Amino acid sequence: MSDPYSRLFARYAAGVDAASLPDATVHEVRRRILDSVGVAVAAFDAETPAAARRYAAARPGAPGATVWGTSQRADPEAAGFANGVAVRYLDFNDTYLSLEPLHPSDVIAPLLALAEARAIPPRELMAAIAVAYEIGVGLCDAGSLRAHGWDHVNFVAIGVAAGAGRMLRLGSEAIEHAISIATVPHAAMRQTRAGELSMWKGAAAANAARNAIAGVLLAEAGMTGPFHPFDGEMGFIVQLLGGEALRDAPLAAMRENVPPSRILDTYVKCWPVEYHAQSAVDVSLQLREDLGGSLQGVEHIHIDTFGASYEIIAKDPQKWDPKTRETADHSLQYIVVAALEDGEVTQETFDLERIRRPETLRRLQHQVSLDEDPELTAGYPDGIPNRVVVTCHDGPQHVREVSYPRGHARNPMTDDEVAAKYRANVAGRWSDAKAGRVADLVWSIDDSPTVDGLVAAMGAD
Repeated sequence: MSDPYSRLFARYAAGVDAASLPDATVHEVRRRILDSVGVAVAAFDAETPAAARRYAAARPGAPGATVWGTSQRADPEAAGFANGVAVRYLDFNDTYLSLEPLHPSDVIAPLLALAEARAIPPRELMAAIAVAYEIGVGLCDAGSLRAHGWDHVNFVAIGVAAGAGRMLRLGSEAIEHAISIATVPHAAMRQTRAGELSMWKGAAAANAARNAIAGVLLAEAGMTGPFHPFDGEMGFIVQLLGGEALRDAPLAAMRENVPPSRILDTYVKCWPVEYHAQSAVDVSLQLREDLGGSLQGVEHIHIDTFGASYEIIAKDPQKWDPKTRETADHSLQYIVVAALEDGEVTQETFDLERIRRPETLRRLQHQVSLDEDPELTAGYPDGIPNRVVVTCHDGPQHVREVSYPRGHARNPMTDDEVAAKYRANVAGRWSDAKAGRVADLVWSIDDSPTVDGLVAAMGAD
C-alpha cells in the first residue's frame, strides 16, 4: 500500500508473539475482560443493548458467536456488535485520556466473538486485545480526532482490525487492507456526542468494531482496500486530522516492535459516568461528608474543571437540563449535584425519574456555576483535575480537589477492587455461583484450549 501508518500498524500486529507477552500485560487483559463482562451484564435490561440483541437475532451464524446472557448465536460481526453495545452502554468500561479520549475495552467484545467463532486459543485472543489497546492508545497520544469534528471510535476500528487480523494470521499485507476497509468507508462523526445524546452514543464504538471485523473478513477473502488510507490526498490525515500529521514519538515503540504494554496506562472506572467526571464524583462525595451528609444550608455550588472536560461534558446547554440517560452521564454539573444530594453515584442515578427530580433541576438552574480553570487544564491529561467549592448561607466554604481518581493509572484499583466492581455489576442478574464460575474462567482464561467454556458460562441460565 506504501502507506507508512497502515504498514506500521499491520507489521506490528503481525509480529506480536502471544507466548512473549509481558506478564503484566496478560494479567491486565484478564482484569479488563472481567470488568467488561460485569458492565455488560449490568446493562443487559436497558433498551439500547436490547435493540442491539434484536438486530443480532436476525443475523444467525453457524457456528457463530454467543450473544452474552442469551442462548442466541449470531455471526461474529453481529454478536460482537450486540455484546459491545452492552459493554459500552452504561459508560462504565475503561478509559484512556490524551489528545484524544478512548474507551479501549470497546475492542474486547468483537475480538472475543471472532475468537469464539473461529475457535482461536485464548492466548491468541489476549495478544489481539493487547495489540488493539497498544494501537488505540498510541493513536490517542499521536493525534486528536475530536479537535476536527470526528469521533474517537475511528481509533477503535483501527485497533480492532489490526488485532483481529493478527488473530486470524492474515499477514501484514492483508491486515493493511483490513485496516483500510475498516477506516476509509466508515469515518464516524463527532455529532454522536454533540448536544442531546441518543442511544447511538452507546453503540458507536461497537459499530466501528463491527466495521473492523467486516474489514478483516473481507481482507481474508481477498478483498483489497483503498490505497494510502492514511497519507493519501483524501485520506485519514487530511480528512479526519485536518492535515495534521500523527505525532511520531507515541508510535516509536511499535516501530521498534516493543511488546504491547500500553494497556497498563489506561484506567478502570469506579463510577458509571464519563471519565472526565470520575474525579468530580470523588470530590463531591468528600464534600458531602464535610457537610455532614446534608445540603441544608448550601447556598451555591461552583465547579472548576479543565478544558477537555468543559468541551465534552459541560459546555452544552443540554447539560444543565438533561432529558436522557446519555446526556446526564455526560453532564458534569448534573453528576456533581446528584452525588452531593444522594451520597452515591450508581446506575440508578441516571434513571429518567432521578434525572428529572424537580429539586435537582432547580439546584442546577439556580445554585450551580461552572468554569474552565487554566491551571486545571494544565494538569490534563496527566491527571483529570476537578475542583468543587460549596458555599453555605452562614458563610463557610468547603473546597475539595482531586486529580487522580481511584482506578487511574496513577491510582490503580487492586484485583480485589476490580472483582468487587464486577460482583456488584452482575448482582441481581446472576447467582453468586454463576458470577464466581465466570470470574474463575476469566482469571484462568489462557489455561483453556478455546473460549467456549467462558462464553457458555455467560449464556442464559
